[in-house]
Parts: sequence; C-alpha cells; structure tokens
Amino acid sequence: MHVAPARGTAVQDHVALAEIELCGDLIIAASAAREDRLSPDEIDEVLKVAEERFPHQRTEDPTT
Repeated sequence: MHVAPARGTAVQDHVALAEIELCGDLIIAASAAREDRLSPDEIDEVLKVAEERFPHQRTEDPTT
C-alpha cells in the first residue's frame, strides 16, 4: 500500500466557507425562533440581504 506524502499546501474555497457560515447563522436563528419556521423577512435579516442591496441605508433605529 502506498500513501501519498502529506503536503503543506492547504486549499481553501472562500466561497464555500462563506456559504457554510451563512448556513450556520440560519441554523442558529432557526433554533432560537419562536415559530416553527423563519419568515422570509427574518431570513433576509439573518443573511443581511438588505445591507447587501442597500449598503448606504441604515437599518437600525436612529432613536436608540
């Protein structure tokens, strides 16, 4: 049996890692939700969709 030697080069797929992180964020939000499912608006909030679409608009309440 021949085993290839271990190489010191690690390949990282940054897109895959970002997708995994987003899935983790959704899983955490879903487990903390009061309802059975997250609404589309809640999913957008977790994934920060509005921030990507409108980066110059603030989504926070300026009175707080």
